[in-house]
Amino acid sequence: MVHLVVDSVPPFEGQGCLQLGELALAFVLSSLIGLERQLRGKSAGLRTQAIVGTASALFLLVSKYGFTDVLSDHVVLDPSRVAAQIVTGIGFLGAGLILTRRGTVRGLTTAASVWETAAIGMAAGAGLWLLALAVTALHFVVVYGFTAITRHLPGGREAELEVEVVYQDGKGLLRDVLGAITTSGWVVSRTEPHQAEGGSVTVLLELNGPEKTDTLLSALNAIDGVHSIQVLAENDLE
Repeated sequence: MVHLVVDSVPPFEGQGCLQLGELALAFVLSSLIGLERQLRGKSAGLRTQAIVGTASALFLLVSKYGFTDVLSDHVVLDPSRVAAQIVTGIGFLGAGLILTRRGTVRGLTTAASVWETAAIGMAAGAGLWLLALAVTALHFVVVYGFTAITRHLPGGREAELEVEVVYQDGKGLLRDVLGAITTSGWVVSRTEPHQAEGGSVTVLLELNGPEKTDTLLSALNAIDGVHSIQVLAENDLE
């Protein structure tokens, strides 16, 4: 009599404390990045980043342990293919976060952070916890340290500003307003004037320039004939 011996796979293979710890690490690290994005008012915040990082770790764990029951001499799987598909999928998600408006590109840093979060989750899921921790730390070096450096570099424009200026008509003040803007280090991307009542003109200005607006507003207020200045919107271009 011939007995067939079939190797059975334990039902919880790849579902132990180690794998749960790797998922938890991916969740914590991606949540830290998401919290930073949330506090800065970005579109991909805490929930998005946490989901991306944790799901990426799960994909890696599935690729490592999810097919052990079908492996044999005739079935060979390449776990790296799952990692490649994660990178491709995150690329499409990041592309949806990038906006282009009147020649100004916004959302590049946020899109890159989603890609980075996926990589951190993949590293955690692969058991490379030291690399995951290191890249998370480097993320904060980039978003805080490099931001402070770029503010002091020539041409380091980071903010988009919408300002409404009301000034006296007939005195050629628009030229003075534009001159004060450029002197303060800002660039005018759009002007939209409207005739107001009482001999005044209201102009809507879209500006790109440094993050701090104190110098700009002071320069505009110092112009004789400017009645009011109102900041309608201020967005960080990161």
